[in-house]
Amino acid sequence: MASFRLADIVGALGGELIGDADLEVDAIAPIDTAVAGSISFIAQAKFQDRFAGSAATCVIVGEPLREQAASLGIPDRAAIVTPHPYHYYARLSQWWAGRTRKPAVAGVAASAIVEPGAQIHPSASVGPLAYIGEGAHIGEGVVIGAQAHVGALAWVGARTHVHPRAIIGQACHIGERCIVHSGVVIGEDGFGFAPHEGQWEKIEQLGSVRIGHDVDIGANTCIDRGAIGDTVIGDGVKLDNLIQIAHNVQVGEHTAMAAFVGIAGSARIGAHCMLGGACRIYGHIQIVDHVFVDTCAVISRSILKPGHYSGYFPFDDNATWEKNAATLRHLYALRERLRALEKRIA
Repeated sequence: MASFRLADIVGALGGELIGDADLEVDAIAPIDTAVAGSISFIAQAKFQDRFAGSAATCVIVGEPLREQAASLGIPDRAAIVTPHPYHYYARLSQWWAGRTRKPAVAGVAASAIVEPGAQIHPSASVGPLAYIGEGAHIGEGVVIGAQAHVGALAWVGARTHVHPRAIIGQACHIGERCIVHSGVVIGEDGFGFAPHEGQWEKIEQLGSVRIGHDVDIGANTCIDRGAIGDTVIGDGVKLDNLIQIAHNVQVGEHTAMAAFVGIAGSARIGAHCMLGGACRIYGHIQIVDHVFVDTCAVISRSILKPGHYSGYFPFDDNATWEKNAATLRHLYALRERLRALEKRIA
């Protein structure tokens, strides 16, 4: 088990160390279950009372706990004071992983299939039974996991990690430093069919998927290729597991989505938005930047003003539902008018 001196952690990540710099930690743990030899953090004020009683060797805390940390005076305990403890913990987790996880070995596994014309950087790693299509580009430091599939003419940018059994379709483009988890499918056909005489005529999906830099895509998430034009995911977007993004959707930079979000075709989601788990976004609508959508909300029309939005309405036959929904939007105003009328009568 690897252990690290607090001096090395602070030297790499900064922060003010209160306590013995030579103390060592060998695990990162939650504040409630931390034991001697572990490092923990307190990110919210409501958990500050747990600091004194924690058994952790070191706790990452914010400025409000500086005096309490300095007054402990216990030789085998320390604290790191930083303006943003949760962000510090995130950086610590990356630093820790970089020193404890076995790095991928550069090279192409003997059982991998690499088609003619594929370009694989010498520093890249291609795992067993992986497939690299004709003319694909695998950049510097890329990791392609076992049984992953990279289609013909696809582009995978430098230091991107494609986990086992993920699929990147033909001619799809993924930027640098992305993480594509297992089961992800990028660039399969969008749901496009034209009704004709009681049957469905397939619309070939002729576009692609373009994904920016520093994008994380959770397990079993699907991003469909465009029908005409491309599906576009901006830099820094974070997608949880089991998300469906339909054809020709556009997602702005640094937007985050929790699990089970579903976005219908040609919707445009702005930058720095947050979509709660299992919310639904109708197709062909626009959501501007800096919008927060609550869990399970159904967004059926464009949101053109930044803010926090909630709501789920029971289904009904369409004509009744539309009438009720229209009335519901005026419910508060109707209540205020009723109150005013009651006061006048009284």
